Formats: sequence, C-alpha cells, structure tokens
Amino acid sequence: MRAMVLAKQGEPLKQMNVNVPVPAAGQVLIKVKACGVCRTDLHIIDSELKEPKLPLIIGHEIIGEVASLGENVTKFKIGERVGVPWLGYTCGKCKFCLSGKENLCDNAKFTGYTIDGGYAEYTVADERYCFRIKGNYSDEHAAPLLCAGLIGYRSYRLCGDKFRRLGIYGFGAAAHIIAQIAMHDGKEVYAFTKDGDSEGQAFAKELGAVWAGGSNDMPPEKLDASIIFAPVGALIPAALKATEKGGIVVCGGIHMSNIPEFEYNILWEERTVISVANLTREDGDGLLEAAPKVPVKTIVQVYKLERANEALKDLRAGKVHGAAVLKID
Repeated sequence: MRAMVLAKQGEPLKQMNVNVPVPAAGQVLIKVKACGVCRTDLHIIDSELKEPKLPLIIGHEIIGEVASLGENVTKFKIGERVGVPWLGYTCGKCKFCLSGKENLCDNAKFTGYTIDGGYAEYTVADERYCFRIKGNYSDEHAAPLLCAGLIGYRSYRLCGDKFRRLGIYGFGAAAHIIAQIAMHDGKEVYAFTKDGDSEGQAFAKELGAVWAGGSNDMPPEKLDASIIFAPVGALIPAALKATEKGGIVVCGGIHMSNIPEFEYNILWEERTVISVANLTREDGDGLLEAAPKVPVKTIVQVYKLERANEALKDLRAGKVHGAAVLKID
C-alpha cells in the first residue's frame, strides 16, 4: 500500500510502499478514505512531542471502511464506515481508567504517534476505539470531527454550562467546529486570531462570531470562558486579562510554548486555568451525536495523499481556513 512515512523527526514525510497491516485479535483493518491533517502532526514532526514510534505513519483523524476483522471482533461488520481518533488504546486497569479518566491512562497508545495512523491506504485499529459516523457527512468533511471536533468538544465541556460569552483563541479547525456548537447552545462567541489576520477574523464573523480581533486585543465585554487552541503560551495571560471574575481559561492543545511570567492579579478572583489531555470515548459519543443535530458544517481544504507535506506546510503557515484533509483514492 502507499503510505506517507515519517522516518526521522525534523524531516519531510516520505512516500513509500509498505505492507498492508494485518489486524490482530480485537482489531479491524480499515481502508482509509480520508484523514485530517492536525497541528499535533506538526508537533510530532517538529520533535515537540517526544519519542514517537519510528518509522511512523502519522494521522489520527481517520475515516474509512472496515475491510477485514481480527479474531473476536463483535462491534463492527465488514463494509461499515468508521472513524478512528487520537486515543487508540487504554489498559482499562490503571487508577485513571478505573475512575472514568481513560484519557489519562498510564499505558495509553495514540493513533499516528505511538501506533501507525491514517496517512496511508490502510490502517488497523482497536475496535473499542473506533466510532460509527452519523449524519450525511462526506468522508472528507467527517474527518476533522475525529480530533479537531473531539478535543474541541472536550475543551468546550470543561467550560461548564453556566456561561454566556465564550472566547476562542486560534480560529482554525477545532475552533470553527466548536463555535458552531456553542452558538447553537445560545453562547456568544468572541474570536481571537493572529494580530492582523483580517481573513481569519472575517471567517469567524461569517460563522457567526459576535466579535473578532487580534490575540492581544481586548473584547468589548469580559469573557465568561475561553478556549485556547493556538499553541502559544503567551495567550494564557492574554486570555486571563479578558476573563471575568470566576471565569475559566481552557488550554485545548497537546503542546504549548512556555507560559511567560504574569502578575497574580489577573488570576485572582477565582479565575481558573485548566489543560485538556487527549479525549475519552464518552467525548466521542457526545460530539458525534451533537454534530449532526446542530448541524456542524466542517470547512475543509482537500489534498491528495501524496501532497501530505504540502498540506502540513500550509497548516504551519496559517494558510488553511477550516481543516486540511487528505483524500485517499
């Protein structure tokens, strides 16, 4: 099969012909139809996430069709359409798994990081960590839901439900999905982009944001909650300054640059800063149930598999509005 392979961190992916994987017990073989291109993929390539499996097929926003079954598979049948997210395995035995926090599992494995992912024609996945895809989404439009959507949804849930004004810092793949859900829930969305990014601000307003500005701008009203998707530590004090007393700032990325020193008074008055780690299957069920009801409309830029490096380059340069997705023919 064709695959785009990371042989060494810091280098471009290489197009290679590799063996089609064979599903083990409890796994399904999936013919990949589409795979989203996520900023986490850049963090892996750039060595910001350490010790990946190498060589590695990255990609963890996978949509495909079940092609064959390993032993003891009962959840899916051949031909069903499934999605595969970042969380690919948990042990089910550690204190986190046993307390409903499988996203913090001590022995977790991650799709496209510690196990091979979806930048390929086929992949294998644990049936327990695959989802049925609901709604009338095409493969390309469903793919961003599997990470941008799921991590965004977990971040959104951590904001609680007793707030009205939501700030979103970094208006990319995750933001454009969660903004739609928030507005459907009656929230006011305030969008923050890179300073001077007029296109990004216009994009946010087209989706229904009540205000859009630069990341260092102050919104016209204090925010009740904020989600930071951009991997920029300096946005934490910026968001705290824009946050009302008792508000919350949720850091929705897996990696962030160092947080600069800031005065205690912007944290005081019971403001909260919290990070999001991975996702749970409950998050997946919740998001995939909610998305068709809104309905969430994903905006995608589609690339062929062999153009994966170009897609990653565009994502790094901020040239992608919505989400970049690889289509595997």
